[in-house]
Amino acid sequence: MQILLIEDNESIIEGLIYSFKNAGLSIISAKTINDAKNILNSELKNKIMLIILDITLPDGSGFNLFKDFIKDESIPTIFLTAKDDENDIVAGLNIGAEDYLTKPFSTKELLARVNKILLRKNQKEIIKIKDITFDLDKMVVYKNGKKIEISSLELKILHLLFLNLNKVVRRGTILDKLWEWTGNDVDDHTLTVYINRLREKLKTDIIVTIKGIGYRIDEE
Repeated sequence: MQILLIEDNESIIEGLIYSFKNAGLSIISAKTINDAKNILNSELKNKIMLIILDITLPDGSGFNLFKDFIKDESIPTIFLTAKDDENDIVAGLNIGAEDYLTKPFSTKELLARVNKILLRKNQKEIIKIKDITFDLDKMVVYKNGKKIEISSLELKILHLLFLNLNKVVRRGTILDKLWEWTGNDVDDHTLTVYINRLREKLKTDIIVTIKGIGYRIDEE
């Protein structure tokens, strides 16, 4: 997983890449809105866990980039700006920014804020795999920002798989859970039907079948 830095100042880019690497965090950078859009429209988007965004860029406003391309993706974003203007700070927070830092800033302070957001993000457990986002707290599933309507049992099966990312959930385990949830015995065929319905509704291949064992969803 990576942090996307959208900033046109080369010295800031180099300094943050170095400091964040030493802190165990990886940065990819974009110097313009156009470059950032290319990243956000590519497969790299699915690997981005947080964005650091300068609101003043050579080809436009970071505020507009956030509203048009970032907000609906539910990617936590910290705004950077050379302006120490209360109105800018309020505007940034009102449109959904996680945090706001004015230049010049301390790299240690930025790192602390990034780590705080990432910790809170993990605690909130909003998990994104490819184009599917699962808000585990609200028990709501989204595809490209749009809510997917699935049945209660399908949602519980998907929830079980998301709680066990990178691990195989055995068919027997899911069948036991289905009995627990419904009070009815469910056979292998019915479980297969539920999984197939989930795949059809998600319209993605995130649910991997481990033949003869069970199912798994992998982090990218």
